[in-house]
Amino acid sequence: MNLPENLKYTKDHEWIRIEGNEAFVGITDFAQSELGDIVYVDIDTVDKEVNQEEVFGTVEAVKTVSDLFSPLSGTVLEFNERLESSPELVNSDPYGDGWIIKMSISDDSQVNDLLTADAYRELIGQ
Repeated sequence: MNLPENLKYTKDHEWIRIEGNEAFVGITDFAQSELGDIVYVDIDTVDKEVNQEEVFGTVEAVKTVSDLFSPLSGTVLEFNERLESSPELVNSDPYGDGWIIKMSISDDSQVNDLLTADAYRELIGQ
């Protein structure tokens, strides 16, 4: 199971890469393997404020649709448009080209509530 140490994680299986006052968000290797083949990513919150733990979109696999929960409060700045034609990037490169959104961070203190790779590994029993 691939869990980069430089990222933060949530109990809802999202990863967060913080760059200044912005964050890239995607789903973890564990989440994509549990969901199976991703066929569609739906994000309708670009340019909208979202609160921590609020749904910012959905990811659709062959057999299920799963909500995506915002790891932080902020504004959704960008959707990874490559996922429109290639949603399978979430499966093949979840921490790289398979990122889902970029968002601003409105409350830096929320970063402290995110999980480390070790804490997330413990959560999923790895």
